[in-house]
Amino acid sequence: MNILLIGSGGREHALAWKISASPLCDMLFIAPGNPGTAHCGVNVAMDVANHGDVIAFCASHDVGLVVVGPEGPLVAGLVDDLTAAGIKAFGPGKAAARLEGSKAFTKELCLEAGIPTADYARFDALEPALAHVYAHGAPIVIKADGLAAGKGVVVAQSLEEAEEALEMMFAGGLGQAGAEVVIEECMVGEEVSFFALCDGKTALPLASAQDHKRVGEGDTGPNTGGMGAYSPAPVMTATLQDEVMATIIRPTMAAMARRGMPFIGILFAGLMITDEGPRLIEYNTRFGDPECEVLMPRMKSDLVAALLAACDGLLANIDVRWWDDAALTVVMCGRGYPGTPEKGAVIEGIDTAEALDGVLVFHAGTAEQGGVVTANGGRVLNLVGLGPTVAAARAKAYAAVDAITWDGGFCRRDIGWRALS
Repeated sequence: MNILLIGSGGREHALAWKISASPLCDMLFIAPGNPGTAHCGVNVAMDVANHGDVIAFCASHDVGLVVVGPEGPLVAGLVDDLTAAGIKAFGPGKAAARLEGSKAFTKELCLEAGIPTADYARFDALEPALAHVYAHGAPIVIKADGLAAGKGVVVAQSLEEAEEALEMMFAGGLGQAGAEVVIEECMVGEEVSFFALCDGKTALPLASAQDHKRVGEGDTGPNTGGMGAYSPAPVMTATLQDEVMATIIRPTMAAMARRGMPFIGILFAGLMITDEGPRLIEYNTRFGDPECEVLMPRMKSDLVAALLAACDGLLANIDVRWWDDAALTVVMCGRGYPGTPEKGAVIEGIDTAEALDGVLVFHAGTAEQGGVVTANGGRVLNLVGLGPTVAAARAKAYAAVDAITWDGGFCRRDIGWRALS
């Protein structure tokens, strides 16, 4: 079948790489894609926010499956419109995507279903939010309710930091995403990302990963979309996975079904492993980025077959298998990220990095003209290493980093430190 993949980041390059390897994929289109995805299929210059254009393209190119990579089109209801047009699409509809699109929605669902998570309060005005912070003290977590490209969470270590975050959000610093905020207790423990494939009834556990959200080494500085990740996460034992499925994932599926919005797609649970057990930090409703870049190389099974089973409600009949090797990705960013990154610098050495044994390179914020690759975003390249251990994968990823020549590029040099420690 012909497949259309929506998106343009590192996640989409990893998905394109995996989808294009499936015997079920005849032709892969990526809209809009990036220079890396162009090696996996055909990039299509399309405004994916125009759902009519997406539907028309699918009809004219005999597309049998649409895979939606990023959260924006999911929250905007692209899957609903494709489904209404008779086109099979993987991902949650607009109502179910509220699990990611609204922090307050998810917190209310957790309360209803008895899902362990942080205590919280929600506010739509600055003064009562500040009063709540003063009453509870720091550290405390400030979250924009809506989508903020991974930058809407501030773990405030002081009252001053909490005040600054609230003032920024209510002043419009994150647009409509920060018009309402959720303030949470600061949970203590080890964070882990856990993924499940869902068909509305069945949730099939996939794999775990750990990412590094803060821009600076030692997990310092502001949050980003992700500076690196590795899989599997050593903390996620088989026993802990069973507990997460029983106390968090399956109750969420049941609660969504009761609300008349059964969840179909990827349920990405950000978890805090506390002394009392796993607690939900938040949900995303798609593969993570950069987590996808370490999950796809570890997946032994056919991704397309699994996605089709989810779309058709047949997950109870399949399983997904994984390679034992670990994968670790280092994200190279443009100077200035997560603020305004420098763009336009030439990047050399990508071919050299890709030629290294056990290395994959996934593009994110790149541009290419005349065979010359340049930086065109904040998170620009994902250098992935594969090996029998996290340490071995890490060594290969940093060997790939060292093969890159890029004036203005930077990365963290401590990705994987928690696993190694």
